[in-house]
Amino acid sequence: MRVVSLVPSSTETLLALGAELIACTRFCEQPDLPHVGGTKNPDVEAIIALRPDVVVMDREENRIEDHDALVEAGVRVFVSDVRSVDDAIALVGELAALTQASGHEPERGMPSGVRQAFAGRARRTAFVPIWRRPWMTIAGGTYGASLLALLGVDLVTADLSDSYPTVQLEEIAALRPDLVLVPSEPYVFTDGHLDELATAMPEATIVRIDGQDLFWWGARTPAAIERLSAAI
Repeated sequence: MRVVSLVPSSTETLLALGAELIACTRFCEQPDLPHVGGTKNPDVEAIIALRPDVVVMDREENRIEDHDALVEAGVRVFVSDVRSVDDAIALVGELAALTQASGHEPERGMPSGVRQAFAGRARRTAFVPIWRRPWMTIAGGTYGASLLALLGVDLVTADLSDSYPTVQLEEIAALRPDLVLVPSEPYVFTDGHLDELATAMPEATIVRIDGQDLFWWGARTPAAIERLSAAI
């Protein structure tokens, strides 16, 4: 199966599976593969010209208009919808079956001892900034929220209606989070930004974490859980 992936997490997973990946986006961090634009602005004509057997997309990462253009052109499209750790683990098997990958399937199960390690701990609360000017964060119903919940951390923004809401630091400070978890992406937060967060929430513990471990899912999920559990 000749596959084009428009989803960085799926690109990483497909390569781990040994799938025949013929192109991906420039955000997939795979310089040795041809690029066909970005996740939000793929080169649809270039994708069609490659004559892939399937194009892998994601409900959140990609645009419906690009999906529809590919389908209109007769291209088979697979769309993932990952909103939890269980979704992420299941997707590895789905991609393996979809692409008929012949490589060794990476570990899909939950890392041993993770659930037990956090079962007896007091739960903590956290604020996760993902953007500055304006400040943005994640809410419940997202993969990141599910992963943190597994590790005993509940978002103070879990109940907000938007998955990636804009917030005011004063409002977040009033919720008194135990932790401020600062991911390395999608925004690059400087030490000055961390000082700003510390000033707004002096009682919270501020921790830098790997943004890919928090937001990229699939083949990386089991090891990411272990790394994040150690970091927080």
